[in-house]
Amino acid sequence: MNKLLHGFLKRTVRKGSIEVVDSAGKVTKYGDGTLIPVRIRFNRPSAERNVILNPGLKLGEEFMDGGFDFEAGSIYDFMETIFINTEGRDPTYLMKVGANLRYLTRRVRQFNTARKSRRNVAHHYDLDGRLYSLFLDNDQQYSCAYFEDDQPDLEGAQLAKKRHLAAKLALQPGMKVLDIGSGWGGLGLYLADRCGVDVTGVTLSEEQHAVSNRRAKERGLSDRVRFLLQDYRKVEGPFDAIVSVGMFEHVGVNHYKRFFDVCRDLLTRDGVAVVHSIGRFDGPGDTNTWIQKYIFPGGYIPAVSEVIPAIEKAGLKVTDMEILRMHYARTLREWRERFLQNRDQVKAIYDERFCRMWEYYLVGSEISFRYWDLMNFQIQFTRHQHALPITRDYMFEAEKALRIKDRRIEERESLKIAGE
Repeated sequence: MNKLLHGFLKRTVRKGSIEVVDSAGKVTKYGDGTLIPVRIRFNRPSAERNVILNPGLKLGEEFMDGGFDFEAGSIYDFMETIFINTEGRDPTYLMKVGANLRYLTRRVRQFNTARKSRRNVAHHYDLDGRLYSLFLDNDQQYSCAYFEDDQPDLEGAQLAKKRHLAAKLALQPGMKVLDIGSGWGGLGLYLADRCGVDVTGVTLSEEQHAVSNRRAKERGLSDRVRFLLQDYRKVEGPFDAIVSVGMFEHVGVNHYKRFFDVCRDLLTRDGVAVVHSIGRFDGPGDTNTWIQKYIFPGGYIPAVSEVIPAIEKAGLKVTDMEILRMHYARTLREWRERFLQNRDQVKAIYDERFCRMWEYYLVGSEISFRYWDLMNFQIQFTRHQHALPITRDYMFEAEKALRIKDRRIEERESLKIAGE
């Protein structure tokens, strides 16, 4: 076995059970025999070398390309064991050095012009539409769910997320709302239907644009909801409220000030905005090299310390902030389990390499939220400090009212289905 890999595993794996079969067939055991047993077989010497010299990129690439396979346990069990033993720190010194070097050049990779942004979005969101329907909830919410009262149901948690955001926007019937990064339209349709507002959604994904407008037409909401294939920097206002969910991660550090300048210019004087984004607890950093190359080119998960100054410089006022811990770990686990249940269908659409790539993406993401330094934040901001009540009671009251409305609509739909 590669000496560096052996040294790392021997030094690191104190808890758990990992057996490694190297490319020559030699078996080496690590750990104390607890946790889920993992047996990994390397199929070529280069894979042993690559995963230790450049784990941030090569661990994922070798898994995708068959450099190693699991004879017991899974890629999730392997990565969980490593992260439990490293307590969320960078597993290798080499990975930390690489991250520091990449941090120095991150602005080059995150220079997201309008043309580059559209290309980056197409890379991930314009995949075959059948893919997302195989692992997302029935409303195709592709962002962190909000698990209330420890409920296990993904559909219920995604509905709760939309309700939670709506309450923070302090909406009144007839208001004009902008949804930046509107996805497949679920949030915009919810706000129009439940809150009686007029919604404009913008996306750079042709697939999402087509699906969301079709959904608006099917629900009879086209007079109050429209989705545009447009960059947020080209939108004309004003709007009484702005919401952005899961899009800020694609903005890039070079463009934070521009993003919030646009929000300021589009908001009415008493307007309210909420940005929901993945964040990092450990301060500014850079995007994992494998994620950057294969999943989210141009993407970056910000630290709150990078976001707040940009809001302040835009002349806006932060009026509320909430940190969501573990909610995304649970969301990703639901997605991963559904993805694996439908793996054969994904393979029929793409191929085995694609299945491995997406399994690794979902595994690495869940591990990062469960054991490392990732979370989600929701930041509410306004142009004017008198735009909102001085206590948060209005949020709780609005959320309670929406919960009652959601429950009644669900009961009506259930009766309708039962009567058919």
